[in-house]
Amino acid sequence: MVVPPDGDFAERARARQGKLTKPPGSLGRLEEIAVRLAAIQRTDTPKTRPRAIVLFAGDHGVTEEGVSPYPSEVTGQMIANFHAGGAAINALSRVADAELSVVDVGTLSNPAVRCGTRNFVREPAMTEEEMDAAIEVGRSEVRRLEGVRILGLGEMGIGNTTAASAMTAALTGRSVAAVTGRGTGVDGPGLLRKVDVIERALALHSPKTPRAILASVGGLEIAALVGVCLEAAEGGVAILVDGFITTAAFAVAWKLEPAVKDYAFFSHVSVEPGHEALHQLMDVRPLLDLELRLGEGTGAALAIPILDAAVAAHNEMATFESASVSDKAR
Repeated sequence: MVVPPDGDFAERARARQGKLTKPPGSLGRLEEIAVRLAAIQRTDTPKTRPRAIVLFAGDHGVTEEGVSPYPSEVTGQMIANFHAGGAAINALSRVADAELSVVDVGTLSNPAVRCGTRNFVREPAMTEEEMDAAIEVGRSEVRRLEGVRILGLGEMGIGNTTAASAMTAALTGRSVAAVTGRGTGVDGPGLLRKVDVIERALALHSPKTPRAILASVGGLEIAALVGVCLEAAEGGVAILVDGFITTAAFAVAWKLEPAVKDYAFFSHVSVEPGHEALHQLMDVRPLLDLELRLGEGTGAALAIPILDAAVAAHNEMATFESASVSDKAR
């Protein structure tokens, strides 16, 4: 069960913000970030260290339908690249001074839960048992990282924008065409094929509940991310959501446990049309708009310094009284 953040600490943090040597509200959204972190961590001095980014990988059977310009083997190859330190998320996590954890939930080369999902145009992507096993992979990774204050979300899986688009259409009720983008770069005919594949899958399964949506058209790495969101919120850890796929996972967690949203910061909005649709569904506002569409946790890594800045200002600035600075006339 997710317990809401502590409102008393939020009020105390807001009161401190009003005493710092600056006009009220002049640090904009940084002030509310600090207030929220104080409430999440139940402290007067919120912290952003230690922090980690957890990246989950999985293959997708729906790639058999030609929804991606890249073959499924790329997922396993990129996992090797992550471990070798050569991917974008490796570089950006180093900039953010965040530990990077890479977990293969089920790929063609490593059937951890199973060797990728099934082709959801023909049958459900996962059984309920497989979905629950993948969710537990995510939960156990959070437990392994006990003590972290900020947890960024990342993913890798050829075909996973197709899964995320299908989930988004089912979660929001919007048309498939309105929430489906080019992913890793499909051309015009490829995009039309991708939309058709998703429409056929949703017509076949007609999923209504969050769990049914996840099992029928989701992914193993997406299910693991759902587990991360639930476990982190239950443990009072702030969640930094990345791009389209991690936001689709978060939306499922939110549908299952609405209070999880109080523990989340949304790092950015990507160029994938479904991403903004999910933000609107949950009524959340991302921190950045850099036209990213890579995933991996790159947006989360880029947003970590913003949280650092918010906490540094909150904890380190002098008050009007301590600095002997005159406050505005009252």
